[in-house]
Order: sequence, then structure tokens, then C-alpha cells
Amino acid sequence: MTYRTSGRAGVLAAAVSAALLIPAAVAATPAAAAAPAVTCTSAKAGLATKLKKDITAALANRKGTVAIGLYDRSTKTTCTLRATSAYDSASTVKVTVLATLLWDAKKHNRYLTSTEQSLAKAMITKSDNDATSKLWKQLGVTKIKGFLSAAGMTKTVPGSGGYWGLTQENVTDEQKLLKLVTAKNSVLSDNSRAYILKLMGQVVSSQRWGTPAGAPSSVAVHVKNGWLQRSTHGWRVHSLGTFNGAGHDYMISVLTQDNSTMNYGVTTIQNVAKAIHKDLVPTTAGATRYAPTAQPREAFVAVPPQG
Repeated sequence: MTYRTSGRAGVLAAAVSAALLIPAAVAATPAAAAAPAVTCTSAKAGLATKLKKDITAALANRKGTVAIGLYDRSTKTTCTLRATSAYDSASTVKVTVLATLLWDAKKHNRYLTSTEQSLAKAMITKSDNDATSKLWKQLGVTKIKGFLSAAGMTKTVPGSGGYWGLTQENVTDEQKLLKLVTAKNSVLSDNSRAYILKLMGQVVSSQRWGTPAGAPSSVAVHVKNGWLQRSTHGWRVHSLGTFNGAGHDYMISVLTQDNSTMNYGVTTIQNVAKAIHKDLVPTTAGATRYAPTAQPREAFVAVPPQG
């Protein structure tokens, strides 16, 4: 009797232990959340499939969190990845600052002053932080929000306390901005758009990295980049570019964070850019493609000591 009771108790104990262990094992190894996939559409047969494949391949084995936006007017091609995820803007917000300045000047039916022109040129072509801070302060957050509203950039939130580099932006809104800069619209005048593109086309060579990588020589390049390191999410490295020529009119936004180093983020962006340019604008043998500097530079933006 004693033996049978012990046996029954042993069976029950084993069953209880098994019941307890099964949920624990499941909880310890949850199914990994699937990473978001690149999505592409195009009016040109086969192009969306090729872009999705090649952009995905460019991101294979790359660490970090990458958001991508591509739009080509000529082939009605769009590619997106994490398009609504928010990132600290770093220096890419400088395009928004210039657009706000021009939008506000248009509202008041005036030209930029010589001082404003000097600050704008330094801000875009050399990524000058002091020039940006002066224009940011002159405009004020209310005007910047006014422009964002007019531009439909509903998810862009200006950085507080004068920390314009911590403006929250996403790929969707940056693509909206680049579309405004590159086609006729009621928000920015034709002269304003031409002025923005002119300055983005005059960025110093050490800052012409990122989205221009691999662009064919038959295409005009306009770029603005940014980077920023913080204790959370490591290095943010971003690149905005517009490209026109060879029968194409396209724009690329790539925002990244969780990069181990600045150069790691730059390489990730350039891998994606090379794939896009190659697929959109195939070149004949011997044609040249843009090779960015091996020593990329960008201005460090001011941030609070924590975060």
C-alpha cells in the first residue's frame, strides 16, 4: 500500500512538474517578432520586385534600425521601410529650417536679407550649427510648426529648449518635404524651391556621403545629412537626397539608429543607396557613379547631457 501510494504521488508530482515546466519553457523562448519588410510598388514592370530584393539584400546582416523612403515620379515607384518610426533629426532638420524661413518670407512678400542668405548657405552647405541656432531662434517654434502644418508633416515635432537636433521626424514626413522641394506646389514658391536645391547641391564634399552613393553622373545630386550619438540608441545617422536626370526624378530618405559607430551607419545607408540608384538608373559599361569620401564628416549637434 505504501509503495502504491508513493508511486501515485510520484506520478502526480511528475505531472505537476511537467505542467509547471511547459509554460515556463514557452515563456522563456517567445517567438521572435518578425522584422518589418521593405515594401515597393511601381508602374514599371518588374522594378518593384527588383528594388525590394536588392534593398533587402543591402540590409542583410546589417545591425541597427533602418527606415527608408524612396519615390520616383517618372516611374511612379515607391519603397518604404519603417516609414512612420520617429528618429532624432540631427542636422537633417536644417532643410526644414530653411524651408520654414522661405515659407515665412513668402507669406510676408519679402526676400531674404543678406544676413539670412549667409546663415542659410552656411547651415546647408557646411551644416553650420551656429547659423542654424540663429535661424531657429529668429523663426521660433510657432512659425516652424506653422510650416510643418502647411507641408502636411503632421508627425514632425520640433525639438524643445532650443535643441533643434532632437526634432522628431520620420521618413513619411521627410519624403513629403523632399516632394515639396522638387515639384511645383502652393507651400513653397518656385524660387524658394530652386534656392533650397541650389544649396543642397553645393554641400561640401566631406558631407556629400549617404544617399548620393552610387548615383550616376547623368543625375544631379542634392543632399543633406546628419548624425548624432547618444547613450540610448547609439549613433543616429541620416541622409536625405533628391536626384534629377536621365529621365528620372526621385528622392531618397534613410534614417538609422542603434549603429555602433558613425561609419557603420554611413555604410548601411550607402549600401541601400547604391542598390536604389543601380536599379532605377542602370548605366552602360564605363559610365561613372558617385563615390563619396572615405572620411565622411558632419556637424555634431548640441544635445542635453542625458539621454
